[in-house]
Amino acid sequence: MPARTIKGNRLFWKITAVFTGLLIVLGIVFVIIASKYSRSYFTAAHQELYGDVANHLATFTQPFKNGQPDTTVTHDIIHSTMVANPSVEVYLLDTAGNIKDYVVPDKTVQMHQINIAKVKQWLSAANMQRPMGDNPKQPGEPSIFSAAPVYEKGRLVGYVYAVLASERQKAILQSLDNNLYFRLAGFIFFAALAVAFIVGIVTFYLITDSIRRIAGVVSRFKEGDYTARIEGYAKGNLGMLASTFNEMAVVIVDNIDKISATDKFRQELIANISHDLRTPLSIMQGYVETLMMKKDQLSATDSQKYLAIVYDSNRKLSVLVEQLFQFAKLEANLVTPQKESFMISELASDIMMAYQLKADNKGIRLNLEAPDNLPLVFADISLTERVLQNLLDNAFKFTPAGGSITIILSETNAGVKVAVTDTGIGISPEDLTHIFERYKQIHPRAAESKGMGIGLAIVKKILELHQAPIAVFSEPGKGTTFKFELQVVRSV
Repeated sequence: MPARTIKGNRLFWKITAVFTGLLIVLGIVFVIIASKYSRSYFTAAHQELYGDVANHLATFTQPFKNGQPDTTVTHDIIHSTMVANPSVEVYLLDTAGNIKDYVVPDKTVQMHQINIAKVKQWLSAANMQRPMGDNPKQPGEPSIFSAAPVYEKGRLVGYVYAVLASERQKAILQSLDNNLYFRLAGFIFFAALAVAFIVGIVTFYLITDSIRRIAGVVSRFKEGDYTARIEGYAKGNLGMLASTFNEMAVVIVDNIDKISATDKFRQELIANISHDLRTPLSIMQGYVETLMMKKDQLSATDSQKYLAIVYDSNRKLSVLVEQLFQFAKLEANLVTPQKESFMISELASDIMMAYQLKADNKGIRLNLEAPDNLPLVFADISLTERVLQNLLDNAFKFTPAGGSITIILSETNAGVKVAVTDTGIGISPEDLTHIFERYKQIHPRAAESKGMGIGLAIVKKILELHQAPIAVFSEPGKGTTFKFELQVVRSV
């Protein structure tokens, strides 16, 4: 049997047991309350029906003669009353509450004095507020009663005291109560079991149906449908489950996209490494082999020339490897900017001096335009230097002899704006959106420079770490300008 079915059955029986127990408890409480109120109702009804028995006997008979019970007159009448209504027991009391006569076996009478205060309270109270009185046969167990004063020649000589709930009545009621309890208990038990079973079935169906729907969505997601989401559950535990799954699915899909992008990058990286590093390695290998094979045949001039070519290829190889290593770290988010305050104009001046010899060899003019009062910028100085170097390298690739490359620094409300502009061949509008893509070389002249096409990608990554977006403006045949803005040190 599948584990899910076993768990479902356990859930069903748990629900059924809980509802059954609850309904049985409610049934027992109902029986107790019903019994209590039924007895109260019976007592009140009996009081109303037979509350005038004592008054009737006191009025239509002469239970006392010369202040003493007249047994010859009253016994037959009282006995007839008790035969007609076995629940009634009649006693004659004197004015102090002492029992003077009764028509019951003497051995069953346990007390011979009635609390006369209760009798007087009964006579003065309304029907629904009359108290319970003493039961001579059962001391300590209050009983409903009826009472009436007896007068002889205008003088109070005693009371007729009638107990309206006899031992026989209690026995009959006890038997009826037991039968009622048994029938009620049986009815409530089977009714509770039936209701609990129905409720359990319905609840189990609703819960398992929801779980089945959720399991179906999860199965679709597992099989590759990454758009599958749980819909229709906004509240409760299932709503929380659905929301958690949907959030988890978004995270998983995002991670899958990142993994796919990383894997694609890895494949591109391997392909580009094998392609871009092969050329300088082949050049070095060829000239080194020539030097080794023809070392005695080559003149000193040729040997020096070959060694210079090997050295230049090695330098280019080092640059490519360094670029590749830095970009890999940027892609893996392993670079954390170490920001500090510095003069961007001084950094730009130093870089321009380092590139001056290269510019002279290519016949390109280098210019730096910067005001004297520029504020300090707050950035990583080495990463900022890499940005300016890469932008200058890119400008040298596309600027012909006789052209110019200019770094323009200016203060703005938000910081210091840096612009690197050239008078090169420019970029077509359709290529502007692709220039920051890694390994993207949009012009044949870039390929001729033996670059890997990641210089501008590195620039963008570094500026993203500084929350400084870069913009490019270009017009074919007139040149290109790259602009970005660095934060400045604000005085407190």
